[in-house]
Amino acid sequence: MNIGADWLARTMLSNPVSRIGNAQSQIGTGASDTSNLFVNVLTQFLKQQELQTATPSQMNAFIPDFFSSIPSSINTQNLPLNTQNSLIYQPISSESLNQVLSGKLTGMGETFVRAGQRFNVNPALLAAISQHETGNGKSNAAIEKNNVAGMMGNHGLKSYASIEDSIMDMAQNLSKNYLGKGLSSIATIGSKYAPIGAGNDPTGLNNHWVTGVNKYFNQFFV
Repeated sequence: MNIGADWLARTMLSNPVSRIGNAQSQIGTGASDTSNLFVNVLTQFLKQQELQTATPSQMNAFIPDFFSSIPSSINTQNLPLNTQNSLIYQPISSESLNQVLSGKLTGMGETFVRAGQRFNVNPALLAAISQHETGNGKSNAAIEKNNVAGMMGNHGLKSYASIEDSIMDMAQNLSKNYLGKGLSSIATIGSKYAPIGAGNDPTGLNNHWVTGVNKYFNQFFV
């Protein structure tokens, strides 16, 4: 009779549990360590053979279903949102700006919006800096030099032909030298725009720049 090489494995797989039980009963309770070792080896062999000959559907019984508990969709309603207002251009109405602008800044909401669009700067940031630098349009620099941003030239505060020119110059400066350099928060902008201890700030007003600009900026998003 021709017996294939895998006859023993297939025969044992036909009823592996009963085969193991018979082997254990034949060895007896007083089996030696060698006999126990044989049973352990045989058990492992049968398990391996059973896995190798199992069909795909049978294999699923050995694989935990890790994905059954994963929802098909994610509910984003309760996910935390990024509430930090971006300093690059964001739509805002000129009317909302004009409601809080006074003095030399009165009616400049549309100019802040146009400057923001042109140079990709948030108009609310431009308005906030102007309000802080001028005491909301009432500083001598704003009244005498049309300078609403504290912009400095070779001989001190720069003079402008109009408030509009000052706003456009400020927007271009912020876009190129601040936002364009990776400074993306009022605090990081302030450390360069109005550094604490600067030689041209003998009264220490720069100490309040970040706090002041933040206050004016946040008023537009209350």
